[in-house]
Amino acid sequence: MKNRTIKLTMFTAVGALMLTGCVTDPETGQQRISKAAIGGVGGALGGYLLGDLIGGKRDRTEKIVGAGIGAVAGAGAGYYMDQQEKKLRERTAGTGIDVERQGDQLVLNMPGDVTFDYNSAVVKSQFRSALDSVASTLSEYPSTYIDVYGHTDSTGSDSYNQGLSERRASSVADYLAGRGVNRARMATIGYGESQLKCAPERSEADYQCNRRVEIRIAPVTQNDVNAAR
Repeated sequence: MKNRTIKLTMFTAVGALMLTGCVTDPETGQQRISKAAIGGVGGALGGYLLGDLIGGKRDRTEKIVGAGIGAVAGAGAGYYMDQQEKKLRERTAGTGIDVERQGDQLVLNMPGDVTFDYNSAVVKSQFRSALDSVASTLSEYPSTYIDVYGHTDSTGSDSYNQGLSERRASSVADYLAGRGVNRARMATIGYGESQLKCAPERSEADYQCNRRVEIRIAPVTQNDVNAAR
């Protein structure tokens, strides 16, 4: 009975993911199931990127509305995110930032080896132009929530890595805020070494893979605003 329940839950999650993973190709205008949705089934079942927003959606929405930021109208959320995705891909090409689509959300993966020096939470000077491009795009599309996640590899103690991941997430958010992105839209969290992307860590490439910051971008919809009122 227990196994049957688990399987039913998994199939339900997969079905929901496929439904929400239908996106419009910014270049052709055709509907498609995103590769991220297909490849991200495991992440949706056990991960965090498609979970609740940091700090809860209601509180976040109230702050965003209070800052004078509006919502994306109705069914326009997909198109809004399509255009933002296109701009981000164009402006971050060759920078080391990976842009991933997950339904109506975007995830920017910034590997630690290009973003920070080893054991540092200070954004590298040579990476700032890439973050400038991200900031300008986020400012052009203000009707979104922005979650910044910090991660580390497994080297060092849990407590130290937790603090380092939090400092890295805050550093990126502070940089974006300094380039005009409204702070009310952003929240940060550190995961330390608890969300290893490349495991087990057998090579330097694996360690670099896990030293990263991710930014999740989700649309603020009219339903979100209505629920917060």
